[in-house]
Amino acid sequence: MAGLEIAELFNTYLKNLKTLMRRTLLLLALLSHLAQAEEATPEKNPEKNQENWNAKFQTTYIWQHKPGFNAAYSGANSLSPDAENSYTFTTDAFLGMRASQNSEIYFVPEITQGVAFSNLTGLGGFSNGEITRASGTDPTVYRQQLFLRQTWGLGGASQKVASGMNQLAAMVEKNRFVLTFGNFSTLNIFDNNTYAHDPRTQFMNWSNMTHASYDYAADARGFGWGIAGEWYQDEWVIRFARMTGPRDPNMLQLDYQFFKHYGDQLEIEHSHELAGQPGKVRLLGWRNRAILANYRDAINYGLATATAPDIFKVRYREQIKYGFGIDVEQAINENLGAFLRAMQTDGHTETLAFTEVDSSIAGGISLKGAKWGRAQDTVGLALLGNALSRDRRDYLQAGGISFFIGDGALHYRPETIFESYYNWNLTGYAWLTADYQYIKNPAYNADRGPVEIYGMRLHFEY
Repeated sequence: MAGLEIAELFNTYLKNLKTLMRRTLLLLALLSHLAQAEEATPEKNPEKNQENWNAKFQTTYIWQHKPGFNAAYSGANSLSPDAENSYTFTTDAFLGMRASQNSEIYFVPEITQGVAFSNLTGLGGFSNGEITRASGTDPTVYRQQLFLRQTWGLGGASQKVASGMNQLAAMVEKNRFVLTFGNFSTLNIFDNNTYAHDPRTQFMNWSNMTHASYDYAADARGFGWGIAGEWYQDEWVIRFARMTGPRDPNMLQLDYQFFKHYGDQLEIEHSHELAGQPGKVRLLGWRNRAILANYRDAINYGLATATAPDIFKVRYREQIKYGFGIDVEQAINENLGAFLRAMQTDGHTETLAFTEVDSSIAGGISLKGAKWGRAQDTVGLALLGNALSRDRRDYLQAGGISFFIGDGALHYRPETIFESYYNWNLTGYAWLTADYQYIKNPAYNADRGPVEIYGMRLHFEY
């Protein structure tokens, strides 16, 4: 991006940030007043390290460049074979308030803008997990999250929960039940892998945020309304949730028919030690119920009408979509950790809210820089494989177009992605990251690619 464009971008950002901050300061003043009132009543604040309110902030700018690549042909939803630049810019205020001893309220406003490669088409594993919230070149201010968290102690030793984004510092019982209700992301709670979860600080590809084939219910930005429960018992955690999905697949408007159309998930997590190092294993199952197109219906429609199959012509009845996955993370030593994820879906229906992937596997390592005197730096390496079901594959081979992909034809091969990054800590609050991605068979098509993507990220948080 040219210097003038960057200057215009930041001027627009600062103008919108001032508006957001004026509104935020009013809320902070209220939070401060309530916090002082609680601290004046000792019985309501028995722990000295308990926060009554906090305010955290983050800003992330991601820039990516894709050189041109070879393509035998392109379709309506292909990644352009020409060189392209892409960027996203987000800034958030994470505001938390303790409503009572065990009740917390969180509010997150966000400013976002950005431009995707090829209008966000042409890949199963897209290169930037922030791109789902991109709003074009004009900054958009919206309410990202607003939810209540209630905790009930069930015994066991007390544990310190550190202050963070969407987290008030507190002492909690090891065994407890936590209920979250309101507007939030499923990924706030589920599949929270230590080494590959956050595109603002870790791997950028959205296939490293969670299972690429985890079609979790959410609006186009990745958030929804719902209720989630977490039961912590010794080394085990059981999580369950019901969330709203989009009214139309991958669109912004939510479907609020909470008992008719929804996304359910259940996760079982077990913590362990291996050779004295901590690790976790998570088993995740999910089930969506929504009005979705069935790929075999679309293929049959195309045969009956002598036209290319079209999911938009057969999106008329409720479908069930489901999947199962496993996520393993393991510390090797105090600086090195590894992860492995795998998931399989039923593969009969179109994507509801996430990626064009029916089965996925991803593994990698994360290494802290203590050995070379940079303990706050991180190096990450990951290899990902995304695949399609037979039904979706046949649909694309027949010339069908889906929401994110469709080259007009398909020489099918699994999409393979290698990603590496170096996250350099500039100060206590700022990080600069260099990222490289190599994508073989983009959108599962051996007649196109491979694609290289070079990225830079600047991240601030306080």
